[in-house]
Order: sequence, then structure tokens, then C-alpha cells
Amino acid sequence: MRLLHTSDWHLGRSFHREDLLGAQAAFVDHLVDTVRSERVDCVLISGDVYDRALPAVDAVRLCNEALERLAALTRVVLIAGNHDSVQRLGFGSSLMDKAGVHVRTDPASVGEPILIDDAAVYGIPYLEPELVRHRWDLDERSHAAALTEAMRRVRADIARRDTTSIVLAHAFVTGGEASDSERDISVGGAVNVPASVFEGVDYAALGHLHGRQAMTDRVRYSGSPLAYSFSEERQLKGSWLVDLRPGGELSAEFVEAPVPRRVARLRGHIDDLLADPSYEKYEDRWLQITLTDAQRPSAAMERLRGRFPYALVLGFEPENETAADTRTWSDRIRERSDLDIAGDFVAEVSQAPASAAERDLLHEAFECCRQKEALA
Repeated sequence: MRLLHTSDWHLGRSFHREDLLGAQAAFVDHLVDTVRSERVDCVLISGDVYDRALPAVDAVRLCNEALERLAALTRVVLIAGNHDSVQRLGFGSSLMDKAGVHVRTDPASVGEPILIDDAAVYGIPYLEPELVRHRWDLDERSHAAALTEAMRRVRADIARRDTTSIVLAHAFVTGGEASDSERDISVGGAVNVPASVFEGVDYAALGHLHGRQAMTDRVRYSGSPLAYSFSEERQLKGSWLVDLRPGGELSAEFVEAPVPRRVARLRGHIDDLLADPSYEKYEDRWLQITLTDAQRPSAAMERLRGRFPYALVLGFEPENETAADTRTWSDRIRERSDLDIAGDFVAEVSQAPASAAERDLLHEAFECCRQKEALA
């Protein structure tokens, strides 16, 4: 059986206000082409189809188009992630079953497989511990407890069958490498679950973490199809093409997805970034730039975008910055003139010492105040 494992589409998400819907549509085209060319028997989508519980109309339209195109070629199994609305994503799921698109959002159905050829596919949606704790009579409120109970139900059904077993789950497995773009799921109990929870199944297709990684040969994250944070600059994006053969033999190949625009992080002095030819390769990338100049350069973003038109985030971390002054305000201003103190304020807000003209204006203002006070 040949599987294509993908997850974390986050349809409707933007990247620092840059619209990604076109790039997400290109990924859907790539996915459909891969299913067709590789003769995929089933596409596994392991949660976070949408970026938010109430997705935008365009995101829903793209999801509908994606599922319709995939259903014309193969079977699809899809689970809800922590970003998805269970009610909205699960609407019409019984009708979609008949079209070969199997959407699983209800924890009550985790032990009920979708039978595809000679395989039993179990969809375990994202399990909020507080919501299933009492329903399943769990001893503790944790993701590990919830997923352990879900897998107990899966194994109970597997024991009744002589077939290949596949599980989809949306969770944070211990040892997985996170990025800056996953939503924290620690609310509702301990967040991590051990990979051993999935022992005994032929393949576990995981979602939630945005970088591809193999926790074991049979427990893998596909990662997101696009970079959703600058921390993902070195990640390879795509899907796992998995072959399961009789006897449990498994092989997996990573299929790279198209990259509309790469992301990168740069750091240095503004003059070096603008002049050094070695930075030419970054000119067409979305960039997070951190300047290390001793003084904040004026019109920095405008100047940088002259060379790097896709610079999105600008930070400032001066090199060799002196340690923070721990003295009290009274100690810091003692024996300093009003003009010096005002000059410090100008330097703080403008990131440059007060000019001669500014000091003259400040001196004039203080003199005016003193004269009015003397006349009062």
C-alpha cells in the first residue's frame, strides 16, 4: 500500500502580513500531481488543515477544491488538529465518507477504522485533555493519558483483525523539534507524549510539529508544506511517500514541495549588508534582519529594502552593548544639569546624541521656564 503523509496546511495563514494563499494553492497542485504520478492509494492529512477555527472563505474554497481533486484520484483520511474547529471541519463527514474522503474529528470514533484495501486506518483527532478526561474516565489530565487511552482503543480493534494498521494523530511527541510557528498546546495538562504510545502499528502519521522528522522508522512528522516562521529557514518542506508491504516491511521517501519564496535570517552592520556581494542570494527571500550597529541607523528598513525588497522584520541588537545600569534614577541624575538630562532623553528616543541645534532649543526652553518661574 502506498501512502502520502502530509499535515499542517494552515490554509488561510499569512506570513508577517504576506498572503500565502497562492503558495498554498501551488502546494495543492503539487500534491495532486504527486498522487497521480506516484499512484498513491491513500492521502493522510494529520490535522491543522486550517489556520484558525473560523477560516476565511478563500481558505475554505481552497480546501474544498483540494479534497475534490484528491478524491477523484484516491482515498483521503483527514483528522482535526488543534487549530481546526471540530464542528466546522467535521460538518458533512458522513456524506464525504461516501466520496472517499474520511474526516475524523470526534474522539468517540478513534477505535473505528477506515478500511482501505488490506489496511485499517485509524484517525485520532487532536485530543484536548480536559474535554476527554471525564468522558474516558482518565486518572490524570494530560495529553499522554488521552492519547494512551485512544491507542488502547485502537489496539483493541487491531487485535480483532489481521491487517496492516495505520494511525493518524496530532500531538507533540517527546524528542520532537519544535519551531516558532506551532501554537502552544500545554494548556490542559502535560504536553508531551512518548513515541512508545504508537508501538504495534505499522505506521503513525503525525501532525503538529512543522519540521519533518522521524521519531522512529514508523512514527514520523511530515511537517508543514510551507515555512510559517523564520525559525524554519533550514527545514525541507514536503510530504512522506510511504510504502507498506505484506509482512510489515516499510520504506519512506520524502517528496519535496515547491518553495514560492525562501525565508532567511540575516545579522550584521547595515553597511556590510548593503554592500557585501555574498548577500546577493538573499535578495529574493523573505528576511528577518537584525542590525548590530552601535547606533540605530536612520531609515534602516527603507535602505535595506532598496537591496532586499522582501525584508519583513527588522530588529536592533547593538554589539558590545554595555551592561544595564542598575543605579536608581536619583543616583543617575545627581550632579547632572537639566540640559544634560534632556539630552539623554533625546539620545534615547532618537538613538543619536542631540545635535547642536537641538541642544540650543533645549537651552532656550529651560531658560524660558526659569524666567516664568522667577516672575511667578
